[in-house]
Amino acid sequence: MEIFKFAFFQKAILSGFLAGISCGIVGVWVLLLRISFIGVAISHSAFAGALLGILLNKPFLPFSFLFSFIASGILGPLSDKGKFHPDTSLGIIFSTTLGLSFLFMGALSGAKSEALNLLWGSILTIDFSDIVILFSVVIFILLIVFLFYKEIQSVIFNKTLAKESGIPATVFFYLLLFMSGIVITACLKSIGGLLVFSLIINPAASAYQITYNLKKMYILSCLFGVISCWTGLFISTIFNIPSGASIVLVSAFIFILSNVFSPKKWKKEKNSLMKFQKNGMN
Repeated sequence: MEIFKFAFFQKAILSGFLAGISCGIVGVWVLLLRISFIGVAISHSAFAGALLGILLNKPFLPFSFLFSFIASGILGPLSDKGKFHPDTSLGIIFSTTLGLSFLFMGALSGAKSEALNLLWGSILTIDFSDIVILFSVVIFILLIVFLFYKEIQSVIFNKTLAKESGIPATVFFYLLLFMSGIVITACLKSIGGLLVFSLIINPAASAYQITYNLKKMYILSCLFGVISCWTGLFISTIFNIPSGASIVLVSAFIFILSNVFSPKKWKKEKNSLMKFQKNGMN
């Protein structure tokens, strides 16, 4: 418990809390929109941008945000005008940014430790400016959810129906993509480019195993995200293993438990049993 006295661990705890909330909310959008691959595509876009910043000896975060914005902005029109499924557009973006990442990584001279930290994540090296960014992102995303809850709900459940109801569905769809890019980029340093998509998908998928209610899904997804970050952080500290990897593995374990003990599963089995008994009696 003495580790709580250290400032770096206190900042890591706060960072995990903020990352868990932001990834939890975005995860619900990504899951219900059925574009789970977006985490992979945009995280690699943000990573490619960060590498370009490092290559130019500039702060990596503005470049990372720029690349994630470009990827988010391309995704929607590419899907609409190219008549592609969003997953196809994501695959194109992913392959392009992956090539850029290897190109920029190969062009780096000297040690590549800073670049590798962005790839795997290093929550224990978070500084105050990173926490300010994460805090700002959480406040912004909560504000968006509060102000446009009904519009977002309509878009993520049925984009076509929302458009026919007079809601600017395309605008809100692009907004959700941009928000996903912001969150992924903000979590790049703490969770890592390769692992952040898991923290987006796993808590939301776990929440989906428990409830269909959107508000409850938001709350549970954020809760599972925070638990994953904190538990993974403690495990990494105790056993001296990479924090990003342990966070993701904890989130996967939570999903397994949620799937095994899912109320939906038991209710479905109970209904099947009742139907079987009823047919047997007839």
